[in-house]
Amino acid sequence: MSVFVETVGMGADIALLHGWGMHGGVWDGVRDDLARRFRLHLVDLPGHGASPALDPCELENLIHAVAAALPERAAVCGWSLGGQVALEMASLYPEKVSRLVLVATTPCFTIKDEWPWAVERDVLLEFAAALESDCDGTLKRFLALQARGDDAVKTVLKRLRDNLFAKGRPSAEALRAGLGILLGTDLRDRAAAVKTPALLLHGERDMLTPVGAARWLAERMPDARLNVLPGAAHAPFLSHPGKFTEIVTGFLHD
Repeated sequence: MSVFVETVGMGADIALLHGWGMHGGVWDGVRDDLARRFRLHLVDLPGHGASPALDPCELENLIHAVAAALPERAAVCGWSLGGQVALEMASLYPEKVSRLVLVATTPCFTIKDEWPWAVERDVLLEFAAALESDCDGTLKRFLALQARGDDAVKTVLKRLRDNLFAKGRPSAEALRAGLGILLGTDLRDRAAAVKTPALLLHGERDMLTPVGAARWLAERMPDARLNVLPGAAHAPFLSHPGKFTEIVTGFLHD
């Protein structure tokens, strides 16, 4: 299948991968600033935006499809679900990913034994059940969870809502599959093997992927640095776009 990628700007290549239920347009708040420094590849994950759905939409198949659409040796920046895609892509295609930027990324979204930095499994199961009866309302409630706790909660929520259906509605199959990935993926055993230089950029007040998950990754990934943004929650590129661009630019130019 063909994954839709919008390419803008000039310079070193960086791919931007969005989170569950969104599309490449979610990066619009930092797009122009980053495009003055880099050549951006704004990806619509399968079943989102302009990309057709993938069958079966499992994490490894999704990664193969995205990797095939990107240039060689690009930096890959993933947010939330997109961060899991980026992390596993660096594991499966280490020769293809030059650097990693993991934004609000966790190796495991659900609470497990010895893994408290996550949400209760029942929360995601409730979202999965609600999708069947009220897809639009479920997506909007998920946006509210992402914005919760942020100093700029109203701004973040407005930007997420404005972007949500800007490129059409994601396919129901892709939404179900994405929640399945969030529920079933556990990449903790991958962390130590990912030697790609990595920036972990996390909001201090993230309630969906608590900052403890990023600290855990930073301790175990061989070449990772952690930057925690005070006052930010799950979408720091929306609440703190200037600071986000500054930190990412500094890391990629280092």
